[in-house]
Order: sequence, then C-alpha cells, then structure tokens
Amino acid sequence: MYTEEIRIYGTVQGVGFRPTVYRIAKDLKLKGDVCNDGEGVLIRVFGSKECIEEFIKRIQSESPPLANINRLRRIPFQQKLVFNDFVISDSIDTAIKTQIVADAATCEDCKQEIFDPLNRYYRYPFTNCTHCGPRFSIINAIPYDRNNTSMAEFAMCPQCSQEYANIENRRFHAQPVACYTCGPEAWLERADGKPFTAAMFSMLDDVDAVCTLLQKGEIVAIKGLGGIHLACDATNNVAVEKLRSRKQRDDKPFALMVRDIQVIEQYCKPTTKEKELLQSAIAPIVLIKIPPISPSPNPPLSPSIAPGQNTLGFMLPYTPLHHLILRRMNRPIVLTSGNLSSKPQCVDNNQAREKLHKIADYFLFHNREIVNGVDDSVVRIVGEKIQIIRRARGYSPAPINLPSGFENAPQILAMGSELKNTFCLVRDGKAILSQHLGDLANAAVFKSYQETLNLYLNLFEHQPEAVAVDKHPEYLSTKLGKELAVTNQLELYNIQHHHAHIAACMAENQLSLDSEPVLGIALDGLGYGEDNTLWGGEFLLADYHNFTRLATLKPFALIGGEKASYQPWRNIYAQLISAFTWSEIEQEYGNLELIKYLAQKPLRLLNQLRDKSLNTPLTSSTGRLFDAVAAAIGICREKCSYEGQAAIEMEALIDEKLLNKRKETLTYPFKLNFLDSIYYIDPHPMWKALLKDLQQQTSAKIIAAKFHVGLAIAIAKTVDTLCKQHSINHVVLTGGVFQNRILLEQVTNRLQASGISVLTHSLVPCNDGGLSLGQAVIAAARWGDGEMGG
Repeated sequence: MYTEEIRIYGTVQGVGFRPTVYRIAKDLKLKGDVCNDGEGVLIRVFGSKECIEEFIKRIQSESPPLANINRLRRIPFQQKLVFNDFVISDSIDTAIKTQIVADAATCEDCKQEIFDPLNRYYRYPFTNCTHCGPRFSIINAIPYDRNNTSMAEFAMCPQCSQEYANIENRRFHAQPVACYTCGPEAWLERADGKPFTAAMFSMLDDVDAVCTLLQKGEIVAIKGLGGIHLACDATNNVAVEKLRSRKQRDDKPFALMVRDIQVIEQYCKPTTKEKELLQSAIAPIVLIKIPPISPSPNPPLSPSIAPGQNTLGFMLPYTPLHHLILRRMNRPIVLTSGNLSSKPQCVDNNQAREKLHKIADYFLFHNREIVNGVDDSVVRIVGEKIQIIRRARGYSPAPINLPSGFENAPQILAMGSELKNTFCLVRDGKAILSQHLGDLANAAVFKSYQETLNLYLNLFEHQPEAVAVDKHPEYLSTKLGKELAVTNQLELYNIQHHHAHIAACMAENQLSLDSEPVLGIALDGLGYGEDNTLWGGEFLLADYHNFTRLATLKPFALIGGEKASYQPWRNIYAQLISAFTWSEIEQEYGNLELIKYLAQKPLRLLNQLRDKSLNTPLTSSTGRLFDAVAAAIGICREKCSYEGQAAIEMEALIDEKLLNKRKETLTYPFKLNFLDSIYYIDPHPMWKALLKDLQQQTSAKIIAAKFHVGLAIAIAKTVDTLCKQHSINHVVLTGGVFQNRILLEQVTNRLQASGISVLTHSLVPCNDGGLSLGQAVIAAARWGDGEMGG
C-alpha cells in the first residue's frame, strides 16, 4: 500500500471539484481526504499504486464542466495518514495562489427545475448548483467557501443543508445553494416610492410582474448577477427612445436579451459558432450580422436600438431571474447597463434608487450583495475565431497562461490605459486580467477602478514587486501607478502604448519570452509615442523587450486635440490641408458640398492654431483617418456621440458581396514613402481619388469599400517591403482599429495569401482592454533583463 499527496492547480474551487474527487475515491475504495486551500485543491490518498494511478486518470477525465486543471503535482506523503475512509476536510488558509471561477450561466438542470411546478425550486430566481451560478461576483476572499461570499448571511435551511451534504446531489458543496425558505429574495418597487404589489397585475410574483411592466412600455431597473441593468421592450419605439433620452445615450447601440435562439432567428441568422457562444456558460453579448434581406419579424425592433449598425448584440438569459422574466416574452428586450452614459454601472440597491430613479419607472431588487461588479462581455465571430470586444462577465477573472519563459516572472501590477481600462496582475506564470472598467476620465469610473484594484490585490493577496504604466504622462492610471511605485518603493516600468498592444497579442498566442521579433501592426486612435507625438498607425519590429519603429501612417495635425476624436470634421479638414493647400481645394473641389460645409467653419482660427502648434499635436492615428473618410461621405460629420462611431457606421455601409466581386478595381491608392529611416504610408493619392468620386457622385457605400480595400492593400504592401528587409516570422495585427471586421479580414487574407503567419487576438480585446496584459509581460521581460525601469 502507498500514500501520496496530490496538489491540483487551476480553476478547481467552486466548481464541484472536491465532490468529484470524493466520488471517484469512494468508488475506488481509497482512503484519505481532499480540501481547498490557497493554492487550489490538496488531496492525501492511501491505497494501492494501481488504484491511485486510476484515481489520477479519472480526476483528469471526469473533472466538472467549469473546472480547468492547469497542473497536477504528485509527491510521496511522508507523514502517517490516519483515515478509515475518504472524506472532504475543512479548507486550509494558506497563501493565495488558486484561481477564482468566473460567474457561469444557468445550467439546463437548474433551468428545468425553475419551470417545474412540482420542484421545490419552482420559480426561485436564485437557483444554482455546482455547475452554474454566481462565483466571482459574490466572493470576498479565498478559499471559495460560503463564509467568504455574500451568501454568508443566509443560513441554509434543513433541506438545502441536506442537499449540500449529499454526495449524490448536484448541489453537494455548492456554496451559493439556497431556496425560497432560506435564500435571497427579489421584490419590485416603484421608482417614485409609491406602494406596489404584483397582485395588482394578477401576476404570479414580483419577477413575473416585470414581464408585464415591460410589455406595457415601462422601463425597469433589474438587479442581476454582476450589476443593475435597465430594461424595456425592444420593439416599443417610444420606450426605447425614452430610455435613450433618460440615460443620455444618443446613438450607442443597446444590447438585447431574448428568451431563446428562436427569438433571435426572427431578426438575424446566427451561425453555429455564434449559437454555441450564446448558449455557453459564459453567455456573452454576441454581435450578429443583420442579413441584407431581413426576416419579417412581428413586431419589428425599434430603429433606435442600433442606429447606423449592421449588427445586433444579443444575449440569452444567464440567471434564473432573467429566465423567469422572459418566460412570457416573445420579443427581445433592451438590457443595458444601469447608469447614466459614461458613469459606472450601479451594483447596490440604495445606489440605484439614488442614481436611476429618473431613468427607471420600476426597480426589481434582491438582497444578495454584489461584491464584484461585472459588466456583460461582448464578443463577435470573425471567420471561425472569437474576437472579444469587452472582456468581463464569464471571462474575468479567469487567468491567462503566459508563454514559456515567464514562469519565474515577479509579481507585477500593470495599470492599463485611460479608455476601456483593465488592469493586470502577473504571478506564477499567469496573468489575471480585471473585468472591463471603463473610461477613467470620468471621476466615478476612476474611483471604481481604484476600489476594484484594491479588491483584487487583497483577494489574490498580490504583493507587486513592480508596476507597469503607459508612457502617456496624463493618463490617470499612469499617475496612480507612479504613486503606488513611489509609496511602496516598487520598480516602475513606462511602457509604450503600441508596444504593449503587440506584446499582448504575442502573449496570448503563446510566443515564448525568447522568441524572434515580430512585425507588429498596431492601428488605433492614439497612444503616446517615443518622439512625444501621438502615434496610431504603427509598424514595429518588436519582441517582449524592445521595439524599432519601421513604418507609420503619415502624421497630420490633430486640430483641437481631444475634440478631434468627437468632431470628425476637424479630421477631414486636417487631412485635406495636409494633402493640398486650401486654395487648391477651393479651385479643384469648391463645388462639393463637403468643401462648402468646411468653409463655414472657423478655418482662419484653426489655421492659426496649427501654425502656432497650439493644441494641434501631430498624430499618425488610423482611427482619426477613418473619422476623416467617414466625415467626407457625410457620416457623423459634425460630431460622434461615442468613440469610434464614425468608423463603425462607415464599416456598416459596405456591401460585402461587392468586395468579393470587384477585388482589383474597388480600391483607392496609397503611396509608400521613405524618409529619415522610416516608411510613411501617405494617403494623398487616396484623397485625390476620393474627392474625384465625390464629384462624380459615387455612392457612399462604394467610397467606403474602396477606402477599406485600399488601406488593406497599402498595409499588405508595406509588410511585403519590410519583410524583404528584416527577418520576420510572424505579423501581429492589434489595436482598436482591428475591431473593424472588414479591414481585419482584408489584411489577414492578403498576408496569408503571401505565406505570412498572421497572429490576431482571441483571449483579450485588441482595443485598450487588452493593453494591461502587454504592459505586464514587457515589464516581466525587462525585469529579467535587469533593467531598472524604462
């Protein structure tokens, strides 16, 4: 007989892992125990070597659906083991190295129970088991035991205790287990404070009454899993417009929740991969293309759901609460974050009463505390690959395994960017990326960012040895990171923005620490460059340690600075006067409506600002180039109400069938110049051709298509030129502009046709939401180099 200690690392707490180990051990008649501790799951087992080998094999093959074993370590157990049976022991408090499970959508078994009138969980909105339900959103500390969650205040009734203790039960050691007798409860309130009961509508209960209220055109704030949402009937245009007005959200698309896939198919035709994502435990918002000839749904969606878009963002119910609300709803509902635009999502009942009473007509609250606020994740399928646009519920805080070479990286804290912020913790060869936190320029978001950061540091007992920040001196995340480094005497690493984008993509694609440099193409709005200008269209020869800038988009003046991001007319004017003189423009193109429009602007003042370099920094921003082209064809010319709106609406114009039919002629030319040891992609010939098309009244759809194809060809030609001069094995496509599916596919296809290996994002966003991962791995590499900051 033989005694062994088995240590299992990975996502193994809160997923029914110990019960699985227990069942297998009992089946094999082994003796010993299993427990949780700070590192994961610890097993001590006594039996024959043959049985223990079988035990290990079955643990790996029969692990629960939400479990993820990263590593398994076995050593002989030297101490005397005194067990007459196999048992589940109490958790051990040790240093935190284990992983926390992301919240998981309701499993099929729980869903059937809440709709079964004979089941004790019938219509219970907080039904869960070891395979589903709240995890990260309710946890205060590790190990993941009930007393360390917001379920601690709900003492289990005898029936729940019996299920919790029964090895044969699906709820064996499910920490959030509860029922009507002992668990959280939901109730409905009027926003104006007047009394209300579900019986007024002859409804089953308050949750059922929400469906009736939505059908009547009311706006209801619903407290869900990771935050509070605002909901209304998506087919009721008056309700949708009212929600837009009250929420102060002019144009940004609303997310939709529907009862099932069949409701989605009334409006879109999701692919097999999209259906799999919708029905997965992650249950994200999935962007699905609106077909050119749409089905004839009854009733149609409000045109205000996603103005100027060619996709709709759908999600399925991911909690029993949502399933119960939508049981009688045969149409989509809007389900959007419970906040005023740009503010943090409300997570607390009193906070919602204070912040949302002028938006919502009713509140559906519950009394289970949301410890960690988590927004809904947003994804899309490009080709057959997942592209994450917002990484939050269902993904965070699941760790990302770093490539070989990072196993001994120090504990690093990377602070992220200003927009779409996330932060990142690195330790033990893994990166833990926070959920999407938002735009830090908003004071409330920055406060939430600091609170979430402190929570993560405490939750994971993370003690940073170094801090990584973006080089932009005015980013609030950078300033906070520098303060933390000084206060705690930590090493500080200043990381260039686009280098971080590229390194993030390298890391998620498992390029090792000592891999050869890649050619990284980082296209975005802007990032602080090494020459103190604002970069945004960069070709960098990069590894994890350093980079060399090989090519860029030709810089132009960002007239008005930050204003140019939301007033595209500034960008079209700046682009035109960079390519021509104004007198040339008036002489050649003065008859165009565009030029007449620009002539009404305060051009003399703008020229003075440009000539004196006042609030007109130079930028190579690809995002602003997209804004300029969009403005030229009349899209969001005067203003954008959200970041990237002009580019998104321009992409939505394009008929993809047209792209496939006219590959050679449907394009605009760009010029590649070489000056001062760097290549410049010059859009001057593109502007000449575009303005000529405007004179010939070419449709906006064709102009948009020609721009996308022309830019893709220019990128591919630049890559070809650089590959001939440098030893390049991989090309990385990154930055927020590559959220543009048409550009991403056009560039990828052209490069792959030339035999080039192309790496793109799938685990983290290509936008600034993935930036902190890149900052962290660059800091880890430089730490290994012995660099003192940089």
